[in-house]
Amino acid sequence: MHLPESLRDNLKKPLGLLLKDSEVTKENILKNVSKRTFLITVGDAATEKMIKFGINPLLQIVDALEKRSKRELPEGKVTTLLYCENPPAEITDDSIQTIKKAFTMEKPVRIVVHGEEDLLVIPTVLFSPEDAVILYGQPNEGLVIVKVNQEIRNKAKSIMNSMS
Repeated sequence: MHLPESLRDNLKKPLGLLLKDSEVTKENILKNVSKRTFLITVGDAATEKMIKFGINPLLQIVDALEKRSKRELPEGKVTTLLYCENPPAEITDDSIQTIKKAFTMEKPVRIVVHGEEDLLVIPTVLFSPEDAVILYGQPNEGLVIVKVNQEIRNKAKSIMNSMS
């Protein structure tokens, strides 16, 4: 599925609460994430930041890129490692199937994306458990905290239905 031009501006708006870079502290994260929360990170910087805070996400979706520049994968405990192909501005069937599979595997799970993981927040919202929390970076702004509920799922489904 390709991202149409008409949706690009819409996707620049955060899907959840935006914490500005200066507000991204362990304390502010813990206000939104409890020890029982199914925590998911999408993006290398978001994943690395949580691990530095001593919070190991149960699902980590990374691509070894940050702002299109090559980087090392984040450290952190990973029990299951999965891979998928997902070119920029797309959501592939491979990535969707890999995300679905990740929820059935032994945690923590890391999906390493060959391509780009940016849009994978959308299918992750659809398949994650109710009340899961997804963290992803908003470039040059901060960190977005998405609490998964039916309203967010409907929005994600609508975005995916708009892609061809």
